[in-house]
Amino acid sequence: MTKRILKPGTMIYPIPSVMVSCSDKNGNKNIITIAWTGTICSDPPMAYISVRKERHSYDIIAESGCFVINLPTEKLVKEMDYCGVASGRDIDKFHACGLTAAQASVVSAPLIEECPVNIECRVKEIVSLGSHDMFIAEVVAVNASEHLFNKEGKLHLNKAGFVTYCHGEYRNLGGTLGSFGYSVRKKPMKQGDEIKKVIRAKANALKTAKQEEKKKTKFDKKEERKNQ
Repeated sequence: MTKRILKPGTMIYPIPSVMVSCSDKNGNKNIITIAWTGTICSDPPMAYISVRKERHSYDIIAESGCFVINLPTEKLVKEMDYCGVASGRDIDKFHACGLTAAQASVVSAPLIEECPVNIECRVKEIVSLGSHDMFIAEVVAVNASEHLFNKEGKLHLNKAGFVTYCHGEYRNLGGTLGSFGYSVRKKPMKQGDEIKKVIRAKANALKTAKQEEKKKTKFDKKEERKNQ
């Protein structure tokens, strides 16, 4: 496979595309679209977002010490893009996009009601990296819409219709290619395989019995010759 050598750059794609909501001490709310985000620890649950210092939301998050990662769906792609190019210094993005600011359960930052999953985060550390600063945060609460749960109460995030970001484009998620651990998981038996397995086992047992009987017959004949 022939490849080209490119200069160093951000080439880990696809990646999440999320809407981060925040609020300052005066209650002024804002939304910023973030692609540099992800999980960094599972116990305790922790996530991060990387934000340029010149962004309006940077100071809001740094001063308030919290934010909410809202996971948008295919229906919210236009609003998500708008919140990434418009500045909260000039406009109320909640009002402009027709989005609802709902109260979070733990942090002071608002949730975006229209997003089916909202992840409440409390900032633990800010790491200066260069073009962006990384806000390392602990996940203190997760809000998920009722329609994502089945009758048994199991959460099915694949029902949400989440989107991803890949090299300048927003894309939806395709079909399932596999599930965690499927490469080493035993394949489920198809209908009739169990019967075939039993038949093979019986055939092998019969073959083994015949071989043992043949050996026994040879042994008996040998002993018989010895005693003549």
